[in-house]
Amino acid sequence: MTLFNRNKKKRLGTRSLHQGVALITDYDAFGPISEEYRTLRTNISFSKADGVLKTIAVTSDSSSEGKSTVSANLAVTFANQEQKTILVDLDMRKPTVHATFGIQNTSGLVNLLTDPVKDLEMLLTSYCKESGIDNLMILTSGPTPPNPSELLGSKRMETLLVALSKHYDRIILDTPPVISVTDAQIIASRADATILVVPYGIAQKAAVIDAKLLLQKVHANIIGVVLNRVPTTERSGYYYGGYYK
Repeated sequence: MTLFNRNKKKRLGTRSLHQGVALITDYDAFGPISEEYRTLRTNISFSKADGVLKTIAVTSDSSSEGKSTVSANLAVTFANQEQKTILVDLDMRKPTVHATFGIQNTSGLVNLLTDPVKDLEMLLTSYCKESGIDNLMILTSGPTPPNPSELLGSKRMETLLVALSKHYDRIILDTPPVISVTDAQIIASRADATILVVPYGIAQKAAVIDAKLLLQKVHANIIGVVLNRVPTTERSGYYYGGYYK
């Protein structure tokens, strides 16, 4: 059963400029920002001395702070390293992954979690979609449910993560902001690692601290912070997408 794309395809003109994020690691793969994402990938890979951090949750304290940009580009960098990768959109209230990759969102994670078929591994080929990038598959959020937190906290969601780990080297989870809803806490408690995205000059110190405390309450393994949106003039001391343990 093949669960990842081997044939790279052009997606020019398919991304929604209003909903998707900039997939710079795809259209400017050799630029300086893409190099910083590769540095982030390397630091994650060496964050655990014994074993691999396979399931990685990416979140932020508030909305519109760049966590979807980081998760999508990070997924691409892992895929470019020939690691079988899947990007899962867990932000059911404000999904962006489908727009970023120009994919229909009529079905996805919500359908998979509510499908009466018990064998999740059998359903993966039906709901996981090709991204157009080698080694990268996408699981969009699907239709907006009335109970996102309950779905993400369900036993079936836990079973899904186990099923995905059997077929993929890296599972990147684009989660909702921590402070807004409990979804991110639920997922972070089940992920191997959690990364907190903090936009330079935008994020409030108190909010970032609150987000950290909320994640710690569920024993999330916070492995670092990505400081993004750093102005060019400040990059002598910081890096776009920089990773800090």
